[in-house]
Amino acid sequence: MTRATRRYSAVPRWVIVLAALGACFTLLPLVAMATRVNWGDFGALITSESSVDALLLSLRTSVSATVLCVVFGVPMALVLARTSFPGQRVLRALVLLPLVLPPVIGGIALLATFGRRGLLGHTFEVLGIQIAFSTTAVVIAQTFVALPFLVVSLEGALRVAGTRYEAVASTLGARPTTVLRRITLPLVLPALLSGAVLSFARALGEFGATLTFAGSLQGVTRTLPLEIYLQRETDPDAAVALSLVLVVVAVLVVGLTLRTGSVDAGLARRPRLAVVTPARETHSAADGS
Repeated sequence: MTRATRRYSAVPRWVIVLAALGACFTLLPLVAMATRVNWGDFGALITSESSVDALLLSLRTSVSATVLCVVFGVPMALVLARTSFPGQRVLRALVLLPLVLPPVIGGIALLATFGRRGLLGHTFEVLGIQIAFSTTAVVIAQTFVALPFLVVSLEGALRVAGTRYEAVASTLGARPTTVLRRITLPLVLPALLSGAVLSFARALGEFGATLTFAGSLQGVTRTLPLEIYLQRETDPDAAVALSLVLVVVAVLVVGLTLRTGSVDAGLARRPRLAVVTPARETHSAADGS
Protein backbone atom coordinates (compact mmCIF):
# COMPACT_ATOMS: atom_id res chain seq x y z
CA MET A 1 0.00 0.00 0.00
CA THR A 2 1.47 3.37 -1.02
CA ARG A 3 1.58 6.49 1.15
CA ALA A 4 -1.01 8.18 -1.09
CA THR A 5 -3.39 5.25 -0.62
CA ARG A 6 -2.98 5.33 3.15
CA ARG A 7 -3.77 9.03 3.28
CA TYR A 8 -6.84 8.78 1.09
CA SER A 9 -10.20 9.09 2.79
CA ALA A 10 -13.56 8.88 1.10
CA VAL A 11 -14.98 11.41 3.57
CA PRO A 12 -13.86 15.06 3.29
CA ARG A 13 -12.49 16.63 6.46
CA TRP A 14 -15.23 19.26 6.64
CA VAL A 15 -17.80 16.45 6.70
CA ILE A 16 -15.97 14.88 9.65
CA VAL A 17 -16.02 18.24 11.48
CA LEU A 18 -19.76 18.63 10.95
CA ALA A 19 -20.32 15.02 12.05
CA ALA A 20 -18.34 15.70 15.25
CA LEU A 21 -20.43 18.80 15.95
CA GLY A 22 -23.61 16.80 15.40
CA ALA A 23 -22.39 14.11 17.78
CA CYS A 24 -21.61 16.75 20.42
CA PHE A 25 -25.07 18.25 19.92
CA THR A 26 -26.58 14.84 20.65
CA LEU A 27 -24.31 13.70 23.47
CA LEU A 28 -23.76 16.90 25.47
CA PRO A 29 -27.36 17.12 26.76
CA LEU A 30 -27.12 13.53 27.98
CA VAL A 31 -23.81 14.22 29.69
CA ALA A 32 -25.24 17.38 31.24
CA MET A 33 -28.23 15.42 32.55
CA ALA A 34 -25.93 12.80 34.06
CA THR A 35 -24.07 15.55 35.94
CA ARG A 36 -27.36 16.68 37.49
CA VAL A 37 -28.16 13.28 38.98
CA ASN A 38 -28.08 13.11 42.77
CA TRP A 39 -26.04 9.92 42.89
CA GLY A 40 -26.16 9.74 46.68
CA ASP A 41 -29.94 9.29 46.66
CA PHE A 42 -30.19 7.69 43.21
CA GLY A 43 -31.36 4.31 44.50
CA ALA A 44 -34.05 5.81 46.70
CA LEU A 45 -35.25 8.13 43.95
CA ILE A 46 -35.84 5.39 41.40
CA THR A 47 -37.28 2.83 43.84
CA SER A 48 -40.12 4.89 45.26
CA GLU A 49 -43.55 3.28 45.02
CA SER A 50 -44.79 5.58 42.27
CA SER A 51 -41.58 5.19 40.25
CA VAL A 52 -41.60 1.40 40.44
CA ASP A 53 -45.29 1.27 39.53
CA ALA A 54 -44.68 3.54 36.54
CA LEU A 55 -41.69 1.53 35.32
CA LEU A 56 -43.45 -1.83 35.62
CA LEU A 57 -46.56 -0.47 33.92
CA SER A 58 -44.46 0.95 31.08
CA LEU A 59 -42.71 -2.37 30.54
CA ARG A 60 -45.96 -4.38 30.59
CA THR A 61 -47.84 -2.09 28.26
CA SER A 62 -44.88 -1.66 25.90
CA VAL A 63 -44.51 -5.42 25.53
CA SER A 64 -48.24 -5.74 24.85
CA ALA A 65 -48.10 -2.92 22.32
CA THR A 66 -45.11 -4.54 20.60
CA VAL A 67 -47.02 -7.82 20.28
CA LEU A 68 -49.94 -5.96 18.69
CA CYS A 69 -47.54 -4.16 16.35
CA VAL A 70 -46.20 -7.51 15.15
CA VAL A 71 -49.67 -9.06 14.83
CA PHE A 72 -51.03 -6.19 12.74
CA GLY A 73 -47.84 -4.73 11.29
CA VAL A 74 -46.55 -7.86 9.54
CA PRO A 75 -49.75 -8.36 7.47
CA MET A 76 -49.87 -4.64 6.68
CA ALA A 77 -46.26 -4.62 5.47
CA LEU A 78 -46.85 -7.75 3.39
CA VAL A 79 -49.92 -6.26 1.71
CA LEU A 80 -48.13 -2.97 0.97
CA ALA A 81 -44.99 -4.68 -0.36
CA ARG A 82 -46.39 -7.72 -2.18
CA THR A 83 -49.69 -6.51 -3.65
CA SER A 84 -50.91 -3.71 -5.87
CA PHE A 85 -54.35 -2.13 -5.63
CA PRO A 86 -56.03 1.24 -6.20
CA GLY A 87 -55.37 3.69 -3.40
CA GLN A 88 -52.26 1.88 -2.19
CA ARG A 89 -50.22 5.06 -1.88
CA VAL A 90 -52.99 6.75 0.06
CA LEU A 91 -53.23 3.80 2.41
CA ARG A 92 -49.46 3.80 2.94
CA ALA A 93 -49.55 7.51 3.74
CA LEU A 94 -52.35 7.03 6.26
CA VAL A 95 -50.57 4.09 7.91
CA LEU A 96 -47.42 6.17 8.32
CA LEU A 97 -49.30 9.28 9.46
CA PRO A 98 -48.63 8.72 13.20
CA LEU A 99 -44.93 9.20 12.46
CA VAL A 100 -45.47 12.88 11.71
CA LEU A 101 -48.55 13.66 13.78
CA PRO A 102 -48.04 15.30 17.18
CA PRO A 103 -48.83 12.56 19.73
CA VAL A 104 -51.49 14.69 21.42
CA ILE A 105 -53.45 14.72 18.15
CA GLY A 106 -53.24 10.94 18.11
CA GLY A 107 -54.67 10.92 21.62
CA ILE A 108 -57.56 13.14 20.57
CA ALA A 109 -58.23 10.87 17.57
CA LEU A 110 -58.26 7.82 19.84
CA LEU A 111 -60.66 9.56 22.20
CA ALA A 112 -62.94 10.32 19.25
CA THR A 113 -62.87 6.62 18.43
CA PHE A 114 -62.84 4.81 21.78
CA GLY A 115 -64.08 7.50 24.19
CA ARG A 116 -67.45 7.24 25.89
CA ARG A 117 -69.06 9.27 23.12
CA GLY A 118 -66.68 8.08 20.44
CA LEU A 119 -67.33 6.27 17.21
CA LEU A 120 -66.85 2.84 18.81
CA GLY A 121 -66.61 3.79 22.44
CA HIS A 122 -70.36 4.20 22.87
CA THR A 123 -70.93 0.63 21.71
CA PHE A 124 -68.32 -0.64 24.15
CA GLU A 125 -69.95 1.36 26.94
CA VAL A 126 -73.28 -0.32 26.24
CA LEU A 127 -71.51 -3.68 26.55
CA GLY A 128 -69.98 -2.58 29.85
CA ILE A 129 -66.47 -2.17 28.48
CA GLN A 130 -64.61 1.05 29.19
CA ILE A 131 -61.47 1.64 27.15
CA ALA A 132 -60.58 5.29 27.62
CA PHE A 133 -58.58 6.14 30.76
CA SER A 134 -57.69 2.52 31.43
CA THR A 135 -54.60 0.34 31.05
CA THR A 136 -56.06 -0.89 27.75
CA ALA A 137 -56.06 2.71 26.56
CA VAL A 138 -52.34 2.93 27.32
CA VAL A 139 -51.65 -0.14 25.16
CA ILE A 140 -53.81 1.21 22.32
CA ALA A 141 -52.09 4.61 22.41
CA GLN A 142 -48.65 3.01 22.38
CA THR A 143 -49.61 0.71 19.53
CA PHE A 144 -51.00 3.61 17.52
CA VAL A 145 -47.74 5.56 17.61
CA ALA A 146 -45.38 2.56 17.39
CA LEU A 147 -47.01 0.52 14.61
CA PRO A 148 -45.58 2.59 11.71
CA PHE A 149 -42.02 1.83 12.83
CA LEU A 150 -42.51 -1.87 12.26
CA VAL A 151 -44.42 -1.38 8.99
CA VAL A 152 -41.72 0.90 7.55
CA SER A 153 -38.86 -1.42 8.53
CA LEU A 154 -40.52 -4.57 7.27
CA GLU A 155 -41.96 -3.16 4.04
CA GLY A 156 -38.57 -1.79 3.04
CA ALA A 157 -36.90 -5.15 3.73
CA LEU A 158 -39.55 -6.99 1.72
CA ARG A 159 -39.08 -4.74 -1.28
CA VAL A 160 -35.28 -5.08 -1.16
CA ALA A 161 -35.49 -8.88 -0.80
CA GLY A 162 -37.65 -9.23 -3.90
CA THR A 163 -39.81 -12.24 -4.75
CA ARG A 164 -37.43 -14.58 -6.58
CA TYR A 165 -37.18 -17.14 -3.74
CA GLU A 166 -40.93 -17.08 -3.19
CA ALA A 167 -41.54 -17.58 -6.93
CA VAL A 168 -39.27 -20.62 -6.99
CA ALA A 169 -41.00 -22.14 -3.96
CA SER A 170 -44.38 -21.53 -5.58
CA THR A 171 -43.34 -23.33 -8.77
CA LEU A 172 -42.36 -26.32 -6.61
CA GLY A 173 -45.91 -26.55 -5.31
CA ALA A 174 -45.62 -24.72 -1.97
CA ARG A 175 -48.81 -23.04 -0.81
CA PRO A 176 -48.84 -19.29 -0.01
CA THR A 177 -48.90 -19.89 3.74
CA THR A 178 -45.97 -22.30 3.46
CA VAL A 179 -44.05 -19.79 1.36
CA LEU A 180 -44.73 -17.10 3.93
CA ARG A 181 -43.58 -19.31 6.82
CA ARG A 182 -40.60 -21.01 5.17
CA ILE A 183 -39.34 -18.31 2.78
CA THR A 184 -40.63 -14.79 3.35
CA LEU A 185 -40.45 -14.47 7.12
CA PRO A 186 -36.98 -16.04 7.50
CA LEU A 187 -35.74 -13.79 4.71
CA VAL A 188 -36.81 -10.59 6.48
CA LEU A 189 -36.48 -11.82 10.06
CA PRO A 190 -33.71 -9.32 10.96
CA ALA A 191 -35.87 -6.42 9.75
CA LEU A 192 -38.85 -7.83 11.65
CA LEU A 193 -36.84 -8.07 14.87
CA SER A 194 -35.39 -4.59 14.40
CA GLY A 195 -38.83 -3.15 13.73
CA ALA A 196 -40.24 -4.86 16.81
CA VAL A 197 -37.43 -3.50 18.99
CA LEU A 198 -37.92 0.01 17.61
CA SER A 199 -41.66 -0.27 18.20
CA PHE A 200 -41.00 -1.30 21.79
CA ALA A 201 -38.71 1.70 22.28
CA ARG A 202 -41.28 4.08 20.80
CA ALA A 203 -44.03 2.62 22.96
CA LEU A 204 -41.86 2.89 26.06
CA GLY A 205 -41.26 6.58 25.47
CA GLU A 206 -44.81 7.51 24.47
CA PHE A 207 -46.22 10.51 26.35
CA GLY A 208 -48.67 12.78 24.54
CA ALA A 209 -51.18 10.26 23.20
CA THR A 210 -51.12 8.31 26.47
CA LEU A 211 -51.79 11.40 28.60
CA THR A 212 -54.63 12.57 26.35
CA PHE A 213 -56.32 9.21 25.86
CA ALA A 214 -55.49 7.32 29.08
CA GLY A 215 -54.85 10.00 31.69
CA SER A 216 -52.42 9.65 34.59
CA LEU A 217 -53.59 7.31 37.34
CA GLN A 218 -50.87 5.65 39.38
CA GLY A 219 -50.61 1.93 38.76
CA VAL A 220 -53.25 2.07 36.03
CA THR A 221 -52.26 4.55 33.31
CA ARG A 222 -49.27 6.51 34.64
CA THR A 223 -46.32 5.28 32.63
CA LEU A 224 -42.69 6.24 33.27
CA PRO A 225 -42.68 9.29 30.93
CA LEU A 226 -45.80 10.60 32.70
CA GLU A 227 -44.17 9.98 36.09
CA ILE A 228 -41.11 11.93 34.99
CA TYR A 229 -43.29 14.82 33.84
CA LEU A 230 -45.11 14.96 37.17
CA GLN A 231 -41.95 14.62 39.24
CA ARG A 232 -40.40 17.49 37.33
CA GLU A 233 -42.72 19.89 39.15
CA THR A 234 -42.49 18.40 42.64
CA ASP A 235 -39.12 16.58 42.83
CA PRO A 236 -36.61 17.57 40.12
CA ASP A 237 -33.98 15.15 41.47
CA ALA A 238 -36.38 12.22 41.03
CA ALA A 239 -37.28 13.41 37.52
CA VAL A 240 -33.61 13.52 36.49
CA ALA A 241 -32.92 10.10 38.01
CA LEU A 242 -35.89 8.51 36.26
CA SER A 243 -34.91 10.20 33.02
CA LEU A 244 -31.51 8.58 33.27
CA VAL A 245 -33.17 5.20 33.78
CA LEU A 246 -35.21 5.72 30.62
CA VAL A 247 -32.08 6.77 28.71
CA VAL A 248 -30.29 3.60 29.82
CA VAL A 249 -33.21 1.47 28.67
CA ALA A 250 -33.22 3.30 25.33
CA VAL A 251 -29.48 2.68 24.91
CA LEU A 252 -30.00 -1.02 25.57
CA VAL A 253 -32.80 -1.11 23.01
CA VAL A 254 -30.64 0.61 20.39
CA GLY A 255 -27.82 -1.80 21.14
CA LEU A 256 -30.18 -4.73 20.71
CA THR A 257 -31.32 -3.30 17.38
CA LEU A 258 -27.73 -3.03 16.16
CA ARG A 259 -27.04 -6.54 17.38
CA THR A 260 -30.06 -7.79 15.45
CA GLY A 261 -28.81 -6.10 12.29
CA SER A 262 -25.39 -7.72 12.63
CA VAL A 263 -26.87 -11.19 12.04
CA ASP A 264 -28.68 -10.08 8.89
CA ALA A 265 -26.39 -11.88 6.48
CA GLY A 266 -26.58 -15.21 8.25
CA LEU A 267 -30.35 -15.21 8.52
CA ALA A 268 -30.86 -14.07 4.95
CA ARG A 269 -29.25 -17.25 3.62
CA ARG A 270 -31.79 -19.55 5.25
CA PRO A 271 -34.55 -19.18 2.62
CA ARG A 272 -32.21 -20.56 -0.06
CA LEU A 273 -32.08 -23.84 1.79
CA ALA A 274 -35.86 -23.83 2.06
CA VAL A 275 -36.11 -23.41 -1.71
CA VAL A 276 -33.51 -26.00 -2.62
CA THR A 277 -34.89 -28.69 -0.32
CA PRO A 278 -38.24 -29.19 -2.14
CA ALA A 279 -36.40 -29.38 -5.47
CA ARG A 280 -34.17 -32.16 -4.21
CA GLU A 281 -37.15 -34.00 -2.81
CA THR A 282 -38.93 -33.64 -6.15
CA HIS A 283 -35.97 -35.06 -8.05
CA SER A 284 -35.62 -37.93 -5.58
CA ALA A 285 -39.26 -38.83 -5.98
CA ALA A 286 -38.91 -38.78 -9.76
CA ASP A 287 -35.86 -41.01 -9.66
CA GLY A 288 -37.61 -43.43 -7.38
CA SER A 289 -40.59 -43.70 -9.64
